[in-house]
Amino acid sequence: MSRGRIAFFLPSVRGGGAQRVIVNLIQGIVRRGEPVDLALAMADGVFRDQLPPEVRVVDLGARRLIGGLLPLMRYLRRERPRVLVSSMSHANMVALWAARLAGRSTPVMVTVHNTISESTGSDWGLEQRLLRTFYPWASWIVAVSRGAADDLARTTGLARDRIEVVYNPVITPAILAQTRRYPDHPWLAPGQPPVVLGVGRLTRQKDFFTLVRAFAELRRRREARLIILGEGEDRPGLEELIAELGVGEDVALPGFRDDAPAFMARAALFVLSSAWEGLPTVLIEAMAAGAAVVSTDCPSGPREILQDGRLGALVPVGDAAALAGAMERAIDGGRATLPDNALREFTLDAAVDHYLRLIESA
Repeated sequence: MSRGRIAFFLPSVRGGGAQRVIVNLIQGIVRRGEPVDLALAMADGVFRDQLPPEVRVVDLGARRLIGGLLPLMRYLRRERPRVLVSSMSHANMVALWAARLAGRSTPVMVTVHNTISESTGSDWGLEQRLLRTFYPWASWIVAVSRGAADDLARTTGLARDRIEVVYNPVITPAILAQTRRYPDHPWLAPGQPPVVLGVGRLTRQKDFFTLVRAFAELRRRREARLIILGEGEDRPGLEELIAELGVGEDVALPGFRDDAPAFMARAALFVLSSAWEGLPTVLIEAMAAGAAVVSTDCPSGPREILQDGRLGALVPVGDAAALAGAMERAIDGGRATLPDNALREFTLDAAVDHYLRLIESA
């Protein structure tokens, strides 16, 4: 199939769901024998060690994402890769701009990993105009869920039939191997009280404040503990809330861990408390690890993953009382048993097949 290198562009490979997804995708494509370049505005991050040795890392030497524009343009002129795949909205716009400036025929595939209308701040009007300007230049626009695709079309005016839905390559051999390991946390040892687990950056999007409030309500009814894996700007506020609610002895914030699937496999329950998502990778990982799951019915992804609530409870965003009730029922229900092939669409092979079909269509 190969007729030239497949190039990817990211700001960096620091910890984050979108970066992890792209690294998984690169691993799968390399296994198919395709030559891959990874152009990084800033060539650092925790996922760099997970790149296959066959991947050629192109350090664009930028201090900020926009600083990678001209180096990326020069790379495209020099190397003329078969396709350039970019991820996350600001990087997508840089990739499209660089390809236009390069004046070459490298097609660009932009991937959207979030619900765009929810993930931007006060500058949404400006970003909306930029997306409407740049995204029509893309050869393909890929969203990671139907909800994210619908939102992108609705908020930017792009034709919905221009947006392809490709679920993330979440379930990989490495993830499944991690679920068989034992995490070094005393709360997950046999005979301990049930552990509720949350995973994600400590930011407004993940709304761990609602999870902590729900856990405090659950803790009044029964013995349980809460572990939240991740790091971010909300840590001080979360620590203050935990102390205020008097649950400090039963809540742990160990920070970012690269063995989260091992925690998922030993926890009594995994909870996604997000206010919005694109396709929550951690929810799929938790299901693959065999955990019972509860999720907010946020835009977008959980309803698709959980098959309208058949595979796990869905509760309103920000409703701590509803979340506490669903958590208690899920713990009482025990470990999850999924139907055969329930997660097949989220496997590495399924995603690689889809991406390579799109690239072949160029």
